[in-house]
Parts: sequence; C-alpha cells; structure tokens
Amino acid sequence: MVTSDNPELKALITLLEDPDEEVFSHVSRHILEQGPTAVPALEKLWEVTTDEQLQERLEWLIQYIQTRLVEKNLETWVAGGGDNLLEGAFHVARLQYPEITYAELYRVLNDIRQDIWLELNPHLTALEKVRIINHFLYDIYKFSPNTLNFYAPQNSFINQVLESRKGNPISLGIIYICVAQMLEIPIYGVNLPRNFVLAYRDEFASPDAILFYINPYNRGIVLGRREIDLFLQQLSIEPQPSFYEPCTNIDILQRLLLSIIQSFEKLGYAEKIKAFQRLFHIVRGESNPDLSFK
Repeated sequence: MVTSDNPELKALITLLEDPDEEVFSHVSRHILEQGPTAVPALEKLWEVTTDEQLQERLEWLIQYIQTRLVEKNLETWVAGGGDNLLEGAFHVARLQYPEITYAELYRVLNDIRQDIWLELNPHLTALEKVRIINHFLYDIYKFSPNTLNFYAPQNSFINQVLESRKGNPISLGIIYICVAQMLEIPIYGVNLPRNFVLAYRDEFASPDAILFYINPYNRGIVLGRREIDLFLQQLSIEPQPSFYEPCTNIDILQRLLLSIIQSFEKLGYAEKIKAFQRLFHIVRGESNPDLSFK
C-alpha cells in the first residue's frame, strides 16, 4: 500500500514492483528527481512489503537520496567557508545517522554552554575560564576518551559522542571548540600530527598570538609551546608553523573524515569507506564521480 499526497510519486512507487530492470531504471530516475520528499513514502512501503527485490530497490533509492542530500549540504557548507563547525560535523554524522537533527545537537551543546556561562564573569583570566570549561565537560558531563575501543566509528560521530560522552581526540576537540565559541571564548583547533589540540588565542594581542594550548583528549590539560616541541621531537617530526597555529573548520572536518575512514578500513566496510571518501573529497574541494551504489 503506497501512501503519498503526490499522485505522480505514488504512481512511480507502484511501478517499482515491476521485475523488469529497464522499467526500474526508468522509474528510479524519476523518483530520484523528487529528492528528499520521496523518502517518507519509500520508507512506509519498505516497512510493509515482504518482496525482497522491492525491499532492496527501496533501500537503494532511500540511501541514494539521503547520501546525495548530505553531499549537497556539505558542498554548500564548504562553499560558505565552513564557519559553523557544528553544522559541518552534523552533515558528516548524518550520512551514517540520517534521522538526526541539527536542532537536537545544538540543544545538547547549548545546555552545556548555559551551565558554564552561569559560572563565568568578565574578571576571569583565560586560564580560569578553561578550568571552568574543563570542570563541566569532564567532571560534570563526564566526557572522556574511549580508550577501550579507540577505533570504533561511533567515536567520530558527534551525535554518538554527545550521547555516550566518549570520543576520540578530534570529536572531543570539536565539542570543546563548539562550546567555547558559543561562549565567545577564542579557542580553535590546531592541526597537530598524530594528535589534535586546541589553541587559546590572546584576545588583547595580535590575532596570531597564542596564550596556551589545550589537550581535549586528556581532560583539557593546558600545554605550552615547549610541550608541542617535545611531542614533535618524540615523533621525529620536523616542526612547521601550521603545527602551532589555529586551523580552519574545513581542516578539522578533513581530520574527522580521515578518522572515520580509518575506522571503517579496520572493519573492512568497503561501501562505508567509499561513501566517506566522497565526503572527504568534497571537503577538500575536489570533484567526485557520479554517485553510484551499484
């Protein structure tokens, strides 16, 4: 039973039951042109049908539409300069969890922001502000590293991290940055190799002046430039200016996507790897081949 207020869509979905592949190819193209508005009717039919071939076709169509929507939204985010980090992380997570909403993610983070804001005042130093943020994130809200299952994909999806309170350096860093910037505190990501740290910019000096660094994966511990030097020295990595300076939100999303791809590589999920590699290319501003799941 196909239910839709759109007579054309209703007729097209009815034709999906035709076993002829040429008919399916023709019909599916027209359904895909309907975009996200077709998904509710496709999902309703999927829930009630017992036809395995029809189920597979419906799953393919739903996945195609949802994936293309994420890709288009991410393309728009990149073209706009990637100013809203939460929005970028939301688009990435929505590829895996299409039912999540931006409003719900924002609500959770805004609740944290509100709790912290009540403890802040204009007379606090930068270090005192960070100590308050750390207290709420790590002591009150119990955010912590997922050391037992470090490479689990859920560690990189912001909705999952907000729910479980466990993540990896990049996802915990994203949450820290989002909360700080909602509080108008100048904390930004730093593209450090093998780790992801944050930089607290000096509000009263030049834009490039850094007061100190923060490790979001280690309860927000404060670091100096000397600790960054030692970290790079231990890894035998030649220091570069970019290892000490704030990076863009687009850079952060590239790191996030690489983390997700690595997780799925360890699990051997080829289709997931392919899907998130497409997002990685979009964030890098590279062209993608035509979307296909077949």
